[in-house]
Amino acid sequence: MKDLSKAAEVRRELVGEDSAGQRIDNFLLRICKGVPKSHIYRILRSGEVRVNSKRAAPTYRLVAGDQIRIPPLRLPDSGAAPPAIPLREFDIVYEDDVLIALNKPAGLAVHGGSGVSYGVIEQLRRQRPEAKFLELAHRLDRETSGLLLLAKKRSALTALHHMMREGEIEKHYLTLVKGRWMNPLQHVRLSLHKYLNEAGERRVSVNTEGKAAHSIVRLLARWENFSQLEVELKTGRTHQIRVHLTHLGFPLCGDDKYGDFPLNKELHKIGLKRMFLHAAQLELKHPLSAERLSFATPLPDDLRQFLTRVDMNEKRGYGAI
Repeated sequence: MKDLSKAAEVRRELVGEDSAGQRIDNFLLRICKGVPKSHIYRILRSGEVRVNSKRAAPTYRLVAGDQIRIPPLRLPDSGAAPPAIPLREFDIVYEDDVLIALNKPAGLAVHGGSGVSYGVIEQLRRQRPEAKFLELAHRLDRETSGLLLLAKKRSALTALHHMMREGEIEKHYLTLVKGRWMNPLQHVRLSLHKYLNEAGERRVSVNTEGKAAHSIVRLLARWENFSQLEVELKTGRTHQIRVHLTHLGFPLCGDDKYGDFPLNKELHKIGLKRMFLHAAQLELKHPLSAERLSFATPLPDDLRQFLTRVDMNEKRGYGAI
């Protein structure tokens, strides 16, 4: 890194209507291209960033007309060119003037950061340079495939965030777990707590001191060693499905954080190359018109083919794969 504090000047930004309601940390990450995330948070914590001449916490939500002072920033060495963001065609399930629903492929992050140079949002912005506003409405884990919502206007993003906080968006996921799940329908209410492990990686555990989390699990199919489940999220906590099911003794097949690691190695050899989790269905009111919307995407080929293998083995009487 090189410090540009001597060469660069203080930057001042006027918050417009499109940015009203956004957290200041996310605003700075968006407009300060190339600046490390850790540096953004350091200048916020130190008070070097000022809003209307006052210190602002990272969680401060901007108001139209706010005056932001941004100090000279430390940028990556110019000798190393930033990685190019490749163009990519996405499977757009729905789009109008304020909302996009797309089918995210597995293996692609929703945004850059934590060792990932780019994700869905960066690729979509490059594909649409004319877009004045384009933001993620929620997130999916990198290895999770399926439905992802993006907002094309700040008003739509604010409405979507409100609906998610209030549990007004129905989210259904499909997964395959180790073990024989017996209940046709089961409500799982276990509070979840986020923490960092010894390697500094984010993890989540069931903890009564954590935030309330509610999942509804429905049994779709059951074999000797595996069960296919549909999970409806009533809350949207980090890693909620993975932690809830693992805590109950049913780890997701292919889960590299909370799963059965020896089993995952065996499953990888025979075709399951990632975590078996797919965001299959979303139901919500349109963020502006209140029209009822319903989106669905089928299991992708890799997961469907693996399920076929499980089913064939069961019919042949092999039980385990």
